[in-house]
Amino acid sequence: MTPADTSTEASSGGSPPTAKLTLLTLTAMVVGSMVGAGVFSLPRRFAQETGVAGALIAWAVAGLGMLMLAFVFQTLAVRRPDLDAGVYAYAKAGFGEYLGFFSAFGYWASACVGNVTYWVLIMSTIGAIAPALGDGDTALAIVLSSVGLWGFFLLIRRGVKEAAAINRIVTVAKIVPIIVFIILTLFYFDPSVFADNFGGADYAGSLFNQVRGTMLATVFVFLGVEGASVYSRHAKRREDVGRATVLGFLSVFAIFASVTIVSYGILPMSEIAELRQPSMAGVLEAAVGTWGKAFVSVGLIISVLGAYLAWTLMAAEVLFVAAKDKDMPRFLGRSIGDDVPAPALLMTTSLSQIVLVVTAFSDDAFNFALDLTSALSLIPFLLAAAFAVKLALRPREERSVGRGARRELVVAVIATLYTAFLLYAAGLKFVLVSFILYAPSTFLFVKARREQNRRLFSPAEAALCAVSVVGAAIGLVALAAGWIEL
Repeated sequence: MTPADTSTEASSGGSPPTAKLTLLTLTAMVVGSMVGAGVFSLPRRFAQETGVAGALIAWAVAGLGMLMLAFVFQTLAVRRPDLDAGVYAYAKAGFGEYLGFFSAFGYWASACVGNVTYWVLIMSTIGAIAPALGDGDTALAIVLSSVGLWGFFLLIRRGVKEAAAINRIVTVAKIVPIIVFIILTLFYFDPSVFADNFGGADYAGSLFNQVRGTMLATVFVFLGVEGASVYSRHAKRREDVGRATVLGFLSVFAIFASVTIVSYGILPMSEIAELRQPSMAGVLEAAVGTWGKAFVSVGLIISVLGAYLAWTLMAAEVLFVAAKDKDMPRFLGRSIGDDVPAPALLMTTSLSQIVLVVTAFSDDAFNFALDLTSALSLIPFLLAAAFAVKLALRPREERSVGRGARRELVVAVIATLYTAFLLYAAGLKFVLVSFILYAPSTFLFVKARREQNRRLFSPAEAALCAVSVVGAAIGLVALAAGWIEL
């Protein structure tokens, strides 16, 4: 589902009726947002870090943490139905305009960087038969990816109705090869190989460190769990936003965990760890032969293009709504034609282009973009969870005490602790790289304040700005000195 089905007020000043989204449509949007490039990379990513035992623990931790986060979005949709655009709106309501701005920018930037992983993975997939594309990070791969980036920009700019038609088709098509993969690998499952992979004996680190190493990968594949809340203003019934979030999450969680675990029954984990991406293709090839690799590769391209479309529109929607709320410069709130947020779309495509070029200097373009996407999304998620804690501590008057209030508080606290742990798991490298993106974004905040003839910063906002600038400076020095590498 895309903004095409949710027409909003156009820049011309009219107020056409707003189409309302049903529970089924919102759930499909959550599933469609989450199922993208990440799932096709899971076997190798997990095998590089841990064995079966570590993978089971990692999915248990990630499943519980993300389920709590899904419950948080469910609660916030009901408790604060006045807030639109989900993650960004919750941060602003809970912690002020500047942190709300950072949340909007971080969420938007994570979507842009995530879009880069899609093109890297497509080129890597084709690179299996066209060596000039390498692992998606060669000069030719970047040129072709850039053509794809701007081709989609032109498609969406023509009108989101055409984009919506494509997205509805691929939302269903992307699930089929994943389900077939799980069924076939179960049929060829070798218990002895699975048993050999169970303990993760090939890895010297502790089980805790093995699990920690998988955390950013789990964040990446679950990005989109908040998809229904981003378009909450279009829901037919506000309570459907939360229900769609939980239903979509549980469906996708079962698929992602299955893809990871069944792969350990096909090949030794040392071999899975060396597969080229998409590693799902290599696992299925080992099970059924060459046709399995081709089948997954075709499914990946369909899935990734659909996810790219959904995330491009979702990213532009965040900028558009933030501009309408006067938290971004007003030019980002303009739309053309059939409600196409053209300036926001242009800015989204431009950042993706910049990051795509940067991946050429990375040792592992796909994993770098994947981890950076996850790291950028963590601050918006953390702020949303912390806002839920604030709300739970101020229950509604009609039930100031009781199990409902305690449940909300427990869920919100667990979600907050989980996202804080993820920031720790990301490590200093990605926190500093995130600051390099966050700090310059303040120019947009300043421009928005000047347009409104308002004071640029409060004392607290000035302190936060200083922290982001110092963090960005440290990050740049660390990159230049080689202390951290992309």
